[in-house]
Amino acid sequence: MSNEITPFEAIRRTNPTGNEFWSSRDFAGVLGYHDYRNFEAVVQKARTACFNSGQRVEDHFVEITEMIEIGKGGHRAVATVMMSRYACYLIIQNADPAKEIVAQGQTYFAIQTRRQELSDAEVEEQRRLAIRLELRTHNSQLADAAKEAGVVEPRDYAIFQNHGYMGLYGGLGAQDIHARKGLKKGEQILDHMGSTELAANLFRATQAEEKLRRERITGKAKANQAHREVGVKVRQTIKELGGTMPEELPSVESIKQVEAKASRALKGKKQ
Repeated sequence: MSNEITPFEAIRRTNPTGNEFWSSRDFAGVLGYHDYRNFEAVVQKARTACFNSGQRVEDHFVEITEMIEIGKGGHRAVATVMMSRYACYLIIQNADPAKEIVAQGQTYFAIQTRRQELSDAEVEEQRRLAIRLELRTHNSQLADAAKEAGVVEPRDYAIFQNHGYMGLYGGLGAQDIHARKGLKKGEQILDHMGSTELAANLFRATQAEEKLRRERITGKAKANQAHREVGVKVRQTIKELGGTMPEELPSVESIKQVEAKASRALKGKKQ
């Protein structure tokens, strides 16, 4: 599409933090729904599609009350839905296809949503690379702290790590997580974690190391217990914040492939 201001861009708003959104009432007007009640049915279909796609509906459809002018300086409170770009994409897919503006909107939001997906994917890759690198460092430091506590043998350290996972993953050990994520033999669970899951494990690792050193814990059993307690606390925090439990997060492309892609891109820039 060309770069002219489309009717959809003309009604795009931004909040004080710079995030974009669209008002369902503005959107209904652009699409030619003169009776807003007819448009509400479209919004409901889009909500259902959002839920079925695995997205959090509340992240894309936010109900508010706003004041509108009703003539002669009067105002009336009406229910409005603030919608993300993805929500608008779903709206346009469920609107009346006989309307010419709907066909234009389908093209516009399909292109814009795809651009956003590509941008988001690139940001996610960079986050994964950064957190995975930091986690490697802190896992090494955690191993040193565990060794000082008496966890010396490789087998004992594997058991120690498993206790941390069980705390964070609601009782699931490394093998359980591997199976839950549908990973193949030889694939490492950390290599297939998205940035959110990696961050939870980074927090677990850093806090476990701090606890071992701060409390001067000694003995394998006490070290294992401390690691599990930290995992449980991190899990509780995720729950309190309304986050997704780590075992429910999907496995993603191996970090090794992302690293290879980043390496190729860097070589391309140098050339």
